[in-house]
Amino acid sequence: MRRFSVADIPKRNIPGGNVPEGQHPSGKNEEAGKATLSRRRVLQTLAAAGGATLVGASAEVFADNKIKGWPDRKGMLTDLTECVGCRTCEKACNRANGLPEPEVPFDEKSVFEKKRRPTASAYTVVNRYENPKSSDKPLYRKVQCNHCNEPGCASACPVRAYTKTPEGAVLYNKDVCFGCRYCMVACPFYVPAYDYESALDPRIVKCTMCHGRVKNGGIPACAEACPVGAVTFGKRSDLIRAARERIRKNPDRYVDHIFGEYEVGGTSWLYLSGVPFDRLDFPANLVEKPLVEQTKGFLSAVPLVLTIWPALLGMCYASTRNKEGKE
Repeated sequence: MRRFSVADIPKRNIPGGNVPEGQHPSGKNEEAGKATLSRRRVLQTLAAAGGATLVGASAEVFADNKIKGWPDRKGMLTDLTECVGCRTCEKACNRANGLPEPEVPFDEKSVFEKKRRPTASAYTVVNRYENPKSSDKPLYRKVQCNHCNEPGCASACPVRAYTKTPEGAVLYNKDVCFGCRYCMVACPFYVPAYDYESALDPRIVKCTMCHGRVKNGGIPACAEACPVGAVTFGKRSDLIRAARERIRKNPDRYVDHIFGEYEVGGTSWLYLSGVPFDRLDFPANLVEKPLVEQTKGFLSAVPLVLTIWPALLGMCYASTRNKEGKE
């Protein structure tokens, strides 16, 4: 089985990343910053190693396929035949999560000229696609975390920074994360985004399915704000039944498939479409087997890697410091 590697993580543009040569992003001289960064990285890695002794058993739990979706969990159903690309869901999401206003206003359609992905400042985005059935009626797809029943991000995380909640959301704990970004590699939908604005404080950002609102009896902001009812919140099993009924009653309108019902073990976010899903950039050929079962090899090596390598790095660092002191 292919092992995960940080090298597999796609390179992304770092906001504010245009730094003059020889200059550290903080404004300090690059050479002056190296010692501080080295110390910070070594200490952070050593801390992770300490945590690894505690999470060894956790990794074994993940590798043994013990993550199970909650049977009564909630879910979302997005009917892409109804979406009109108004971006009201984007606006509602930003405001519900206290995110900054976008550079391009929500009512500006020029954003559809290129495909977008969720970022640290936008947990959900809407993209436009050509409609093979009617060229004058484009199709739109809402993109966000799909909240897998058995999340690949959770199975790949060596410090258990991810949790699948009874309400259906997959949540991330930034206080546990040490920035390895294996979750970004493990996600079959390429959703988790890394917040590069704070390079020394690792943080992954993504949709939370408005978990706080749901726990308090509310519904996710995007579902509440959608003016055409394209996004529906409810019990996942009820949404699947409703989706099947829509397909049964309108076979010419829908593809006979509910995306997310079985893909990678199933997801809390479900989709209906009037065209094949790959036409809308959904991942093709996803297996029904949960990714947690496909990451066993990687997870079995995590405790070993996180306990041995930090010790070696610490010894190298100490040796280098001793040499510098003698000189």
